[in-house]
Amino acid sequence: MTLLRLLGLLFFGPKVTVSQKSFTDVKDEEFEKIGEELKRVIQHLYGGRSLRIRAVDAGSTNAEEIELTALNNAYYDIDRFGLSFVASPRHADILFVTGPVTRNLERALKTTYEAAPQPCLVVAVGDGACTGGIWKDSYAVVGPVEVVIPVHVRIPGDPPTPTAILRGVLNALQSARS
Repeated sequence: MTLLRLLGLLFFGPKVTVSQKSFTDVKDEEFEKIGEELKRVIQHLYGGRSLRIRAVDAGSTNAEEIELTALNNAYYDIDRFGLSFVASPRHADILFVTGPVTRNLERALKTTYEAAPQPCLVVAVGDGACTGGIWKDSYAVVGPVEVVIPVHVRIPGDPPTPTAILRGVLNALQSARS
């Protein structure tokens, strides 16, 4: 392909991008409603301090981690609701555990849970964490998270959506409040 043909295709060829209006005017109303309720609960429980989350991968396929990462992107932006991810379990109020617990990560999960200040809510995110998923009978898997540490809330899905994850956090905090 010659340089002129390539430049012509780049500048005058078909447009493959979508207009900005098609994705900026769309709001996930359920997500916004859950987020605002979550903001009120966090304000009541923590008095203006944000809720700190530590995500722990106990052997997942990373599908759940992609959804957790989406919670931090510009579209979902959970920081505006008073939630933030932290790198250390010592700063965490809540632990998100993803994947069935593999034998290699069993001790690491226990250590992370023990390092978190108590009371610390534990949320099993995804089918693997809730039930062991398709790996539950594998020789390499201990089982679901509740076999290793206590679980307060389960968010099923393979993977669960960001809205389902936010709803699970809201349920965890509401159950902790009562």
